[in-house]
Amino acid sequence: MTDDKTQPQGDETMDEAVANELKGVPEDMLENGDADGNAADGDAMKELESLREQLEATKQEVLYAKAETQNVRRRLEKDVADTRSYAATGFARDVLSVADNLARALQSIPAELREDDKLKSLVAGIEATNREIDKVFGNHGITRVAAMGLPLDPNQHQAMIEVPTADAEPGTVVQELQAGYMIKDRLLRPAMVAVAKKPD
Repeated sequence: MTDDKTQPQGDETMDEAVANELKGVPEDMLENGDADGNAADGDAMKELESLREQLEATKQEVLYAKAETQNVRRRLEKDVADTRSYAATGFARDVLSVADNLARALQSIPAELREDDKLKSLVAGIEATNREIDKVFGNHGITRVAAMGLPLDPNQHQAMIEVPTADAEPGTVVQELQAGYMIKDRLLRPAMVAVAKKPD
């Protein structure tokens, strides 16, 4: 059974029936209903905009986190590579004194004694040991610093004395007091040198 009020009467159209039904509804109620709908739409739009802003902020945070992770990974990889490359630094510094002593031993043997049959095998043994140390240094990327005849380089040379001379430009290395060494691209020990200066 239907309500007679909601059904059109006779030739009355649906629009006319709705209009007749709304005649008894106060106008302020109709306006408020429309305003409530607009307000609801406005709230939904604000919430949607807020969600979009939060999503964008989250995307940026994820990108920053990824970038930071990549940077940390690269730093760790570099640290591991450096550790492998320079792991022998401390040991190499200690072995340098052995190489120095062997070089001094060879330099201290006079030329006439090198030809002595009793000392030939001793000298040959010291020279062979010295060559072996140089070979081991080369295998580990340890190289000798060039010094003689070069301008003083504070990054590789340590000036110990100045020698008055007219045979070399002032600031030129004229004597190597102790050999310097590099390990790959790092200074292991500076060369201790004498540097030329103008004669008095």
